[in-house]
Amino acid sequence: MADYSRKQEALDYHAKPKPGKLAISVTKPFTTYEELSLAYTPGVAEPVKEIRDDPEAAFRYTSKGNLVAVISNGTAVLGLGNTGALASKPVMEGKAVLFKKFADVNVFDIEVDADNPKDFIDTVVRIAPTFGGINLEDIAAPHCFEIENTLIERLDIPVFHDDQHGTAIIVAAGLINALELQGKRLGDAKIVCMGAGAAGVASMNLLLEMGAQLENVFMCDRKGVIHSDRDDLSEQKAQFATKTDLRSVDDAMKQADVFIGLSGPGTVSAEQICMMPAKPVVFALSNPTPEITPEEAKSVRDDLIMATGRSDYPNQVNNVLGFPYIFRGALDVRARRINMTMCVAAARAMGELARQPVPNSVLEAHSQDAMSFGPDYIIPSPFDPRLIDFIPPAVAQAAIATGVARTEYPSHYPQPVVEPDQG
Repeated sequence: MADYSRKQEALDYHAKPKPGKLAISVTKPFTTYEELSLAYTPGVAEPVKEIRDDPEAAFRYTSKGNLVAVISNGTAVLGLGNTGALASKPVMEGKAVLFKKFADVNVFDIEVDADNPKDFIDTVVRIAPTFGGINLEDIAAPHCFEIENTLIERLDIPVFHDDQHGTAIIVAAGLINALELQGKRLGDAKIVCMGAGAAGVASMNLLLEMGAQLENVFMCDRKGVIHSDRDDLSEQKAQFATKTDLRSVDDAMKQADVFIGLSGPGTVSAEQICMMPAKPVVFALSNPTPEITPEEAKSVRDDLIMATGRSDYPNQVNNVLGFPYIFRGALDVRARRINMTMCVAAARAMGELARQPVPNSVLEAHSQDAMSFGPDYIIPSPFDPRLIDFIPPAVAQAAIATGVARTEYPSHYPQPVVEPDQG
């Protein structure tokens, strides 16, 4: 009965009083004939001519500069798999709500009926002039890699596959903090990543950029450790094929300071957690059912720090911590792309925020009397109002430093908390 009630509550939320979660509002006065003549003909011809002569004028006279397309083909929706494009629309609308609520970014959600990467890419390229940025969502691997890479090269606006890089940024922010609390360094840590899909590949690439060593990264798939003697590897997996004698997950876990699960429910056991060296870090991020629950992991280890993708446990790896603010920073300097340096800057800023005193508004949102940086608080709360002050400035500064910004650092921004990496 409880499951039915929750299901009906969710359906009613989306259906009433009007279907869906989004609407379009008018932003200019529109009550007189004079205003009509400005909004449409003949007045609208003036910005048309300005944009015809200078495409950059579109940022001045239209909503392009604060408009992101959230686009999916519905091939990897939540944990439901290939639902098709139309069935992905509630999720894309939800993503739009988060963009608007947390960072005041406007969104059109677009569901493209195209399983073929070329068809999808061509569609996005043709509609891209409308937007200041493209957020790709719920697109299955391996096509997601080809789609994102091609669009980045063909477009001059930010293209960001959140299932890859959004997840990676939150993982990196939390892991840096967890390792420090455990008295370990990223450059020395041995990392087992269970899952070689979009999120796993992006997370390991970002950690390598931030100082992890490739010889210490053991990515695992259904066949065990990905190593250089295997001849069945995709291009994405092959980049993590290290020379090692390790073959099974058990072999790798015996050396692992860190376990990062981006695979599926129940794919790691309490016995395997028990094998890990002292003071391990465990990120079990399969959602809604993690690779191992905190209760199971903590029943065999009292020295671990753990994160999941769930809101009912501490240390939730939640992408809403990242994408609204990353796009906010990129849009505010009219960035041509979101590069690795910008991702690193976002991760470091997010990690730094978790170390700050927690405001009362966050305590109230979590119904807690006290919260502070420590084993149960390595990642900021999504309700922390300071995310908008930490992450966009760091992203904007990194965009400027790496030459992908079209404008200067916004005058209304606070000074960045974290200096961007220049490497």
